[in-house]
Amino acid sequence: MKILFILFIFIFSISANAEIINFKKIIDLKDPWGSTFVDENNILITEKSGKIKLIDIKNKHLNLISHNLNFLEYGQGGLLDILFKDNFVYVSYSENRGNWKTSTSIARAKFNNKNLKFKNIFQANPPIDSGYHFGSRLAIKENYLFASAGERGKGMIAQDPSQHPGSIIRIYLDGSIPKDNPKFKDKTDWLPEIYQIGVRNPQGLALSPFDGNIYISNHGAKGGDWFGEVKKGENYGWKILGWGGTNYSGIPIGPKWKPGFTKAIQYWVPSIATSAITIYKGNEFNEWNGHALITSLKDQSLRKLIFNDLSNVKEDIIFKDKIGRIRDIEVHPYNGKIYFLADEKLWLMEKN
Repeated sequence: MKILFILFIFIFSISANAEIINFKKIIDLKDPWGSTFVDENNILITEKSGKIKLIDIKNKHLNLISHNLNFLEYGQGGLLDILFKDNFVYVSYSENRGNWKTSTSIARAKFNNKNLKFKNIFQANPPIDSGYHFGSRLAIKENYLFASAGERGKGMIAQDPSQHPGSIIRIYLDGSIPKDNPKFKDKTDWLPEIYQIGVRNPQGLALSPFDGNIYISNHGAKGGDWFGEVKKGENYGWKILGWGGTNYSGIPIGPKWKPGFTKAIQYWVPSIATSAITIYKGNEFNEWNGHALITSLKDQSLRKLIFNDLSNVKEDIIFKDKIGRIRDIEVHPYNGKIYFLADEKLWLMEKN
C-alpha cells in the first residue's frame, strides 16, 4: 500500500504541473544546440551543423547570419553554445584543428545581424581525434566568462590539469586570464585557464541571479548524472569517481563520492542525460524563483530542484515526454516565459 501511495503522489505531482503549463511551437529548426536572447523579441540560435539564426519570436521570422568559424561537425561536435552580452556574441564550438583533430574552443564577435566576424579567445588543448564529450556551455559572471570543456571520452585526462579537457574554464570576456585563477594561487601545475577539474561531459552551466554562484550539470556514464556548484580549485573526481554509475560494459568505475572531491548537490541513477540548466528568475512562474530547472535528453523531462537546504534537496518533475529531447532552456529576460530547444523546434512554455 505504501508503494502504491508514493506512486500515486508521484503521478499526481506530474499531472498537477502539467495542468498549469501550455506549449507553443515557435519555429522548426535542424539539430539546434544553443540559444540566447538579444532583446525582447529576438533570440540567437546555433544549429550543430553550422548555422547561426536570429529568430523574431513575435513574428516567427528567421534570419540566417553568416560567420567565419572554422568548425568541424564530428560526432557530438559542431556549433554548440551561444551567449549574447553587451553587444558581443560568444560561441563555443568544435574547432577543426586538422587531421580530424578538434578542440572545444570559444570565439567572440561584435554583434551584427548579417555577418559575425569571430575571433578565438580560448582553445582546449591538446586537440583530440574524438567525436565525444565536447561539453560545452557558457556563463558570464561580471567580467568573467566560464565555460565547460568535456573530456572527449578520454577518462582520466580529466584528472590532468596540464590539459584542458575535463575541466571548467574561467577567463575574462576578452580571453585574458584572471590572476586569481588556481594556477596563480596554490595549483602551480594547473593550466592558467582552468578553474576546476574532474568533469566528464558538462552540458549545463548557469549563473544564479540570487546567490551569484555558477552551477553545472554533467553527464555520467551509465548513470551518475549530477547537478552541482562550480568551485574554485576543486575536483569533481572523474574518472576516479563514478557518481553512482558504471562503464557501459557494466564494470564499476569508482565510488559515488569520497572525501577530497567536490560533492554534487543532486545525482541521477539511472541516467536522465542532463543537458542545459538555469536558475529561474521571472514573473511567469514566480513561485519557482531561485529554483534550478534541469532539462534532459534521454528522459525528455524538465525537473525543478529546491536546493537552498543541501541536506533536504527537493525534486519535482514539471513535465515529461511532451516536447522530445531537450537540448537548451532560456528564460525570457522580461516576462519570465520559458523557451526550449527540443525535437528540432523552438518551443515556448507559459502558464495556461
